[in-house]
Amino acid sequence: MKSILNRVLVVLIVGALTSVVALAKVHTHKVKFDSDVKVNNTIVKKGNYEVSFDDQTGQFSVLKNKKVVVQTTARVETRTTKASDFQVRSTGTGNDTQLVGVTFGGSDKDIVISNSGATMSGNK
Repeated sequence: MKSILNRVLVVLIVGALTSVVALAKVHTHKVKFDSDVKVNNTIVKKGNYEVSFDDQTGQFSVLKNKKVVVQTTARVETRTTKASDFQVRSTGTGNDTQLVGVTFGGSDKDIVISNSGATMSGNK
């Protein structure tokens, strides 16, 4: 009897740990930058990219052809309403355009990019 209870307890613990991992979500969206944009002072050339945000780690990434162009930390801020579609926010003009955040369609959260600590990988 004790052995059965131990097994049931182990199954419940494994199930609880698995459900926590399942709640973490990586959001992705394809985006076209019409001009060069900086992500924490790393220049992302104009063109088609995929942006992703991992809820669990707080990592925001810009990818081209499934290769990371730039990766940085970001934080989540709650919105008052859900976004109707994907939104990109930037500041500055011309060569000084800085990507400051994105919002995924249907989400009630804004992804705000941190202003320091970007890492770059891949070939330029």
